[in-house]
Amino acid sequence: MSTALYLRHSGKAKRGHLCFDAAFETGNLGRVDLVGEFEYDLFLRPDTCNPRYRFWFNFTVDNVKQDQRVIFNIVNMNKSRNLFKDGMTPLVKSTSRPKWQRLPRCEVFYYKSPVHQNHYVLSFAFGFDKEDEVYQFALTFPYSYSKMQAYLNAVELKFPEAFERSSLGMSIQNRKLELITFDDVKKPDKMDPKNVIHMVVILARIHPGESPASYVVQGLIEFLAAANQPISKALREHVVFKIVPMLNPDGVFLGNNRCNVIGHDLNRSWNRLSQYTHPTLSAVMKMLKEYDNSSCYQVDFVIDLHAHSSLTGTFIYGSTYDNVYRYERHLVFPKLFATKCEDFCQEHMMFNADDRKSGTARRYFVDALSDNVNTYTLEVSMCGYFLNGTNILTQYTEDGYMRIGRNLARTFLEYYRFTNILPIPPVDELRPRKGRPRTHRPRARSKTRSEVRVRPKTTRAYAPISYTDLSICYDSATSEDGSPVRYMYGHPGHGGGGGGLRMRPHIHQDQFSLSNIQAARFSNLDFSSDFRLKVGKGKGQVGSNAPEPKMPPIEMLSVPPKPHLTIIDFNQLTRGGLEEATAGKTLEREKEKIRRHTVKSSSRKA
Repeated sequence: MSTALYLRHSGKAKRGHLCFDAAFETGNLGRVDLVGEFEYDLFLRPDTCNPRYRFWFNFTVDNVKQDQRVIFNIVNMNKSRNLFKDGMTPLVKSTSRPKWQRLPRCEVFYYKSPVHQNHYVLSFAFGFDKEDEVYQFALTFPYSYSKMQAYLNAVELKFPEAFERSSLGMSIQNRKLELITFDDVKKPDKMDPKNVIHMVVILARIHPGESPASYVVQGLIEFLAAANQPISKALREHVVFKIVPMLNPDGVFLGNNRCNVIGHDLNRSWNRLSQYTHPTLSAVMKMLKEYDNSSCYQVDFVIDLHAHSSLTGTFIYGSTYDNVYRYERHLVFPKLFATKCEDFCQEHMMFNADDRKSGTARRYFVDALSDNVNTYTLEVSMCGYFLNGTNILTQYTEDGYMRIGRNLARTFLEYYRFTNILPIPPVDELRPRKGRPRTHRPRARSKTRSEVRVRPKTTRAYAPISYTDLSICYDSATSEDGSPVRYMYGHPGHGGGGGGLRMRPHIHQDQFSLSNIQAARFSNLDFSSDFRLKVGKGKGQVGSNAPEPKMPPIEMLSVPPKPHLTIIDFNQLTRGGLEEATAGKTLEREKEKIRRHTVKSSSRKA
């Protein structure tokens, strides 16, 4: 009894009474209610100073029991339309298994709950298989402010000369607004308007809950920082890249879904900037204005990276313009990007001038910057993408998001080649030739060489040619051009008796006439004769017991004119159709020839 009181007053929960925690960076969970012996209702904490947004979640569970199964119900999500209807599932990892894994689809349910005022509820069942483990659940792969700082420190140590790291300013809670610059462009002595320095600006993580955008940025930075990569080297030497990896560090740290620390959606605030409420946006806008008004630099792209919670695949949002030439130039980059990404979804791509989105970066920069700037919103799905032409849903991983960043860099290479700004390097430089592995051993050459025998000299003689009736038409105008003598052995059904020589009557018509094209079918072909040359061997022939055909009379020989074939509809031919059509007929024709030849020989003897 005393032990039970001690446990109760000490505050230590009994094994199996779950303990939830979200008091860490990017964590989000507001309240937990035990509604049954094995069921919990989870309430998400809204964004700070803005109760409208409740979608991102990230929390831990410990004090579990071996083989304990529970049901979690997230009951207050604000977005009823999301990818949980299409197969997206939450992520989970534990202390001994730090790699994120998606829950099985059969354990996740998204439905309207009458118990919760017909609101949409996300329910998922989970079985804890190990005690003394801490389990963590999240909407998608978290990417915190501290992780970004640690990653930039590691890349800076590995590639100290690849890029320049600086700070554009500070957030409301005094967190750094990091700026990564890749600039190996050789500066000219005298600036010429024709030789301006081209620049690309990448913005990411303006919405804290869209963490996949940070993985895309990480893939892009790794690709551009690689010193031994010829593509990245060519890009750094001709284009300046300015990357802002986290525009809303306060919201990311607090675990918000869309807003900053004072509840403002920053991607709806570009048209009403304030140094006090939006210091990070003001710093980025000041940088863009300086480079856009400079005579040395030309800002070509401003791309804002986001993650979409209700659509699959990777796609781009753009703008529409009254100037046709500017709009056509605006379409080039999305088309090139679509060829580099197998997960690109063209159906979700959109170009508009919606006034409701006037506060977004994509819409605001159209009027705030010069006409040379192309502004896009690059969206990646929080769930996955469908393979081309199939209904197979492939879930994204961290490496899958980073692959999108690498494809983004390759698209810039193609674009600047297309616009003749970046020279096309040789193939050997793009794909360096890899040496043979050390395990390979060349085959030892034989010391004994075989003698080369001299080919005996022989006389060259032309083999006789045997033709059959292939609907060859002769033109009378060219009948005296010295064509060689050709023999045509007739067969039954082509004018007269079989076995003897028969010449095809002259048919004068235009080979390109419509009537000839329409009438050219299989009826113009005769597959009955075997036109292979048969060489006699003794009294008989190889492969046949038929007697040797007699030579036609001299008076029946003539010099035919040059032939031209009639037009044949090859669309009617199918694979194997010719063999099937002629397999049975050839044998029947041969038997018929033998029978007719035997009858004629017996009649002559009689």
